[in-house]
Amino acid sequence: MSKMLPMMLLMLIIVVSAFTYAFQGVKMHSQVETEEAKFHQLQADYFSQAKSARDEAAAGSELNNQLVEIANYPSELLKLKLVGVGKILTGIFILLFGILIALISMPMRLAMEIKKK
Repeated sequence: MSKMLPMMLLMLIIVVSAFTYAFQGVKMHSQVETEEAKFHQLQADYFSQAKSARDEAAAGSELNNQLVEIANYPSELLKLKLVGVGKILTGIFILLFGILIALISMPMRLAMEIKKK
């Protein structure tokens, strides 16, 4: 049993890290829907203003700040989507790596047990 403890700890670390990455990715990906709703509301608020008022907005004004926020929002949404999917895939990769380690170590363990007997 004491020989199996290091391998069990390694597998526990691998599984926990895999599920942590996957959970973080799902959490990020689930934020996209609410952030898209905020983005569309921000666009609606900005474009409901008269074109002349939007064009004449001074630098640093409320309307100009809204335009800057509208311009930056798509990259934030893309980051949430891509990094979320990336974390999910990283979690899957780590879990598959753990399965590979288990599959490789099983025949070696079996051979050690057979040699003992």
